[in-house]
Amino acid sequence: MKWHSSIVVALLSASVVVNGIPLGTTSCTVKSQRKAWHTLTKDEKLEYLDAEKCLMKLPAKLGLPGTRTRFDELQASHAMQAEITHGVGAFLPFHRLLMHTHEYLMQTECGYEGTQPYWDEPRDAGKFSKSVVLDPDVGFGGDGVAPDNCIADGPFVGYMNGIGPGHLISDHCIDRKVNDVASQAANQSFVDQCYKLQNYSTAWPCMEGSPHSGGHGGIGAEMLNPISSPGDPIFYLHHTYLDKVWWGWQALNLPASVSEITGRNVQDPCAGFGGGLPWTGPNGTSPFPGWPNGTIPGCENDTTPVIPQSLPGDPGNVTTMNHVLNMFGIVPNSTVGDVLDIRNDFLCYEYV
Repeated sequence: MKWHSSIVVALLSASVVVNGIPLGTTSCTVKSQRKAWHTLTKDEKLEYLDAEKCLMKLPAKLGLPGTRTRFDELQASHAMQAEITHGVGAFLPFHRLLMHTHEYLMQTECGYEGTQPYWDEPRDAGKFSKSVVLDPDVGFGGDGVAPDNCIADGPFVGYMNGIGPGHLISDHCIDRKVNDVASQAANQSFVDQCYKLQNYSTAWPCMEGSPHSGGHGGIGAEMLNPISSPGDPIFYLHHTYLDKVWWGWQALNLPASVSEITGRNVQDPCAGFGGGLPWTGPNGTSPFPGWPNGTIPGCENDTTPVIPQSLPGDPGNVTTMNHVLNMFGIVPNSTVGDVLDIRNDFLCYEYV
């Protein structure tokens, strides 16, 4: 991955303007409202789905590997740096910026007048297969079908994705393998456990654990791939929900939660999504086949040290406010400090 020093220096300047909005200000007064999918009207749902299909038709602009559409470019921005945006301190800030960017493209390039909705996952924990999110007419379509687990109904049938699985560049359908047992990890009790933690150093791995794993494991297939998961449009509802969880924790721990950050910059190869914590399901078991008790195969006795590396904005292996979040030219890059407070003029939204 190549970085241009002039861009990094500019992004760290207090005078940076993104989309006409000065970064780092907190004078936002009229916030947009992000709502749960199940509370939207039929027309609101269809408008969102139409905007997503619009992104799937707009041609790619940036020449990123495997991309044909603007939708693909968002997926590529996730896949090309997955190893430095998962299991690290910047996990939550990066995905917050990605959700904001997705919403911005829908609004500015597809005429979408709504906001980015979220999936109220605790409502459906243990029964994802029956969720209104998977409705074939006013939702994202249902489960995949044999032999390749491609979705068989809904608005995204037939979309050929060029990125994934993982880092592969290959044409494939949007596939799902809905797992109601795995979706139990979306239960509110796991969120409540994270909310008891007062420091980001412990709360971030907790949120990247079971609240995060519930949505990915419950939908399965593409969504369960840590590299190429944005190939399923449900990804954006899921990670907007996780952003809501994070903001809920931040609101309990103000002002420190919007003014400081920590965590490692390089993931532990044996930590999985959970940043050092196993993905545990009900009764402490793993919700994922082949991962007994949440342990990644081959890592049972791992003692390999994590090797620090220098990332833009950070001199070592500790995440700082100046840590640059790379969007590969889709929108200008931001820093962790720019996205910590959803009430600032750059983000300016709230959850209802």
